[in-house]
Formats: sequence, C-alpha cells, structure tokens
Amino acid sequence: MISIAGAGVSGLACAYELAKRGTEIQVYELGSAPSDNPCSWFAGGMLAPWCEGETAEPEVVRLGIGALAWWRQITEVTERGTLVVAQGRDRAELARFARRTENHVMLSANEVAQKEPALAGRFQQGLFFGEEAHINPRQALVDLTAAVQALGVVIHYDTPAPDQVDVDCRGLAAKLPGLRPVRGEMAVIESHEVEITRTIRFLHPRIPLYLVPRSKGIYMIGATMIEGSSSGPITVRSMLELLGAAFALHPALGEAAVLETGVGLRPSFDDNMPRLTQIGATTHVNGFYRHGFLLAPAMAKRLCAQLLQDKTHANQSEFEPC
Repeated sequence: MISIAGAGVSGLACAYELAKRGTEIQVYELGSAPSDNPCSWFAGGMLAPWCEGETAEPEVVRLGIGALAWWRQITEVTERGTLVVAQGRDRAELARFARRTENHVMLSANEVAQKEPALAGRFQQGLFFGEEAHINPRQALVDLTAAVQALGVVIHYDTPAPDQVDVDCRGLAAKLPGLRPVRGEMAVIESHEVEITRTIRFLHPRIPLYLVPRSKGIYMIGATMIEGSSSGPITVRSMLELLGAAFALHPALGEAAVLETGVGLRPSFDDNMPRLTQIGATTHVNGFYRHGFLLAPAMAKRLCAQLLQDKTHANQSEFEPC
C-alpha cells in the first residue's frame, strides 16, 4: 500500500498512475472537496507545451507533449490549438515569441479571422499552435477524482496526512527547502457579445494575457505572475490590468460580467521545474510552477518508475515524455 498526501492535480495524477499498475493507494486531503485545492482549482487548464517554451526550459516542452493524450483518458479535451496575437505596435513581441517557440505557423489577418471570426480586422498577424489544447481544470479535477476512485483509490477528505507518507504532493505545505510561492491571479468573465473557441494568448510587453473558453460565453482570463506569499484577494492593480488587457483584445469584453476572481500560490523552485525529491522514506513531487495540469502526468509516470521500478519508464530521463 502506498500513501499520498494531497489530492490536487499532482497527487491525483500520481494516485491514478500507481493504481493502474495494481498498487493499493490511500490519499489524505485536508480539504473537503476538489475545490479546496486553489492551485488546481484556479488554473487555466492550457495544454500548451510549445507556447510555454517561450519562457520555460526545453524540458517543459518535452514533459508536456504527452499531456493531451493522457487527459483524453480522463476528461473532455478541447483540441482547437492556441492562437497568439499582438497589436500592431507590439508586432515585435509576436516575432520574438515566434523565434523562441516551435511547432507553429504564421497567420495573415485573413487567416486569423478564419480561425476566430470575432477577431476579424483586429490583428494583422498571428501565430497558430495547432497541436495544443485546453481543458476545464475544475471539471478535469472532478473527473480525475472519479477516475482514481474507480480504480479503488481511497481518498480521505478532511483528514491530515500521517506523519510518514510514501508520496508528498502538498505543494507549499510540504515546506521543502528552496520551494517558493508564485502568486497567480485570474478572473472568470461572461460575455455573449464575443464568441471565441480556442485559447488566445494576447502579447503585450507589460501585460501578456491568456483567455481560455470554459463554456458558451464564459471565459477565464489570467496574466499575473507575482513573486510573493500573500494568498489574499486579487489586487485592484491586477484586476485593472487583467480587464484592461481583455478590453484591448476585444472592446466588447469591456461589457462582460465579472463572475469570479481567484488567487493561487504556485509552488516553484528556483528554475521553475518540477522535481522528485527524496527525503527519508518520502518522495516529494513538487515545484510545478504554473504547469500543474501540463506536467503532472509525466511526473506521475516518473514517480512510478522510481517507486515500482517500472521498466517502461525506468530508462527515461526525468524530463522526457512518458
């Protein structure tokens, strides 16, 4: 039997991969429901490894390539790619993004309009990453919880983990040396005047924005990555920046209703890469930065290779896709 502390996306992914291999799993979670994991609950849900390559290490791209196929087993995946755009005065930002990433095509203004008619006439160029996708992270977390329970995993909600566990996936609560919080802020808006069907990354030298469709007329927007440990409500400045960038993407979003705001503290090491860290008898799976849904599947398989000597993955380096 293997015990796991934490039922966020990382802990559940580890439980799923271990249980698939016939291991009995017990998960301990202080919260009472999947929604009590703010890092996972407030995530964007973008399965966008090539876009992340713009600022992340190449290992993030390699780790994340297999995430789309993994999540297809669990939940609904919207496979419509990622569209990256910038205003005319920020065209240099688009060119820089293109140089730093791979697996994209450059679109003309007409091609941008064909992909997203709501953006017709607004952007002269765009980058399209056709093999990327997105999920609704909240539904995905609920579906992953159901999937692990169907494999016989027992999740003990409202229950502190024992002093000694085999796997620790508690994020910042694990208090690992070198782990720091990175604050992410988001808003959920509703607009029936603008219909967008895929993830949009709107480049701006100061306030890059991503917009992810959740359901008809509902969008999640996010942009901020703030070094700091405060988990308080979203700040006025951040809210103004988020909504201002959304308005610049499409003026009709200025009439959108703000349904929800949220803040999550993302556990991150100095290189913003996830790690398997052995301390005593406990293996810590931590440091996902803003890549939890993208990288959890590969790191869970890596954990299996370490704990179970899984020959399928034992010869792979830590950051190769599993």
